Amino acid sequence: MITMKHVLASVFAVVLLAPLMLPSSVWASKPNILLIMADDVGCDAIGCYGGQSHPTPHIDALAQGGMKFNHAYSMPVCHPSRVCLMTGRYPFRFGAEGMKWGDFPDAAEGISIGDRMKQAGYATAVAGKWQLCMMKNDLQHPRRVGFDSWCLFGWHEGGRYNDPLIYTNGQLRDDTRGKYGPDLYVEFLIDFMRQSRQDGKPFFAYYPMALCHDVTDDLKGRQVAYYKDGRWMTYAEMIASMDDMVGRLVAALEQMELREETLILFTTDNGTPAASYLSVGADGKMARPKVFSIRNGEVVPGGKGKHDDTGTRVPLIANWPGRIDAGTQADQMVDLTDYLPTVAEIAGLGDEDVFRDGISFAPLLFGDTRKRQRDWIYSEHRGKRSIRSPQFRLYDDGRFFDLVTDPQEQQALAIDELPDEAKQEHARLQRRLNELKTRAAR
Repeated sequence: MITMKHVLASVFAVVLLAPLMLPSSVWASKPNILLIMADDVGCDAIGCYGGQSHPTPHIDALAQGGMKFNHAYSMPVCHPSRVCLMTGRYPFRFGAEGMKWGDFPDAAEGISIGDRMKQAGYATAVAGKWQLCMMKNDLQHPRRVGFDSWCLFGWHEGGRYNDPLIYTNGQLRDDTRGKYGPDLYVEFLIDFMRQSRQDGKPFFAYYPMALCHDVTDDLKGRQVAYYKDGRWMTYAEMIASMDDMVGRLVAALEQMELREETLILFTTDNGTPAASYLSVGADGKMARPKVFSIRNGEVVPGGKGKHDDTGTRVPLIANWPGRIDAGTQADQMVDLTDYLPTVAEIAGLGDEDVFRDGISFAPLLFGDTRKRQRDWIYSEHRGKRSIRSPQFRLYDDGRFFDLVTDPQEQQALAIDELPDEAKQEHARLQRRLNELKTRAAR
């Protein structure tokens, strides 16, 4: 005789076993992930962050339809930022290798963001700016750090924009004359996403943009091709092109009917540059006009290279239709080490036996603010280090600033004159900074 107790037990068993009964080919719970990291773009240059100098309608639309983070941070310059994103660790964890410009630590091979996504069954690709090796000397480097395919310009080997010098899957391309690099990077990623759809695999597409970094100035005996009229692109033109590339990728996902199955993350590697190469002067030297933006009615000079908010506070937008609530904002702190554990969690991966500095912010995307707390941000650049909380920043030379009353860090605080609560916060940040300074790589 079948009783209600037996029925309930059977239903309960089916519920428990249902995930185990699904065929391995079903990956509906694993979204595609498009991670975009623009180059040299601070919050001051983005419309949805109060920027008034440069229209960014496509990026603004991602924020309007998703979640905008108000406290996302990077390193002050591009190379350490990329090490953070790729490894989920701060560069000093790898010793001198982690700090070497244009290099990638050998110890990070096998544990990078690309490797992690492949572990989750994703097809992986990267296009744009690599900066983690001299490509001509290491043609297979992206493959060794987890990418199935790649389309990357030769950093400090040639142009990134007009007539770009590009390597695709280990081969130097011979068809780039008269073409525009960002077009080629986006076309490559669109082809990759389309192929992944045909293959029935979720994809992880990483787009470290060339835009909006200016042209290189260190090619011996030659210069890269001009944009037009005997000059390179202005910063405003690069911002417009950056936004256009984002729009093209979103449109392609919609055309492929993948938009609702794709999480898009947009961020940048550091703040806006203080200047950008534009032309060659009468003296034969490259001229580099200053760059500034208007944000919320105030003039903001580019702060790349600085530890303050003009150099390290960056946009972060997360958009996934139907999964991330439209028009939401997050005030929790995030830095670039957090991206690897975040995409790994979203991809369904569990805990790993690898040390990461990063903390997943995946719960925040879906409205759960209880599981994650980051109450400090660490920065390092050329031997200088700082740490900040939501209110204060402490430098390793002892300077201490209240970022609420002095956001431009004009007047360091006298520690002895602080109220007790501020003294306690100073002591807490000092302990943390000391720990980060002495803790060896794991």
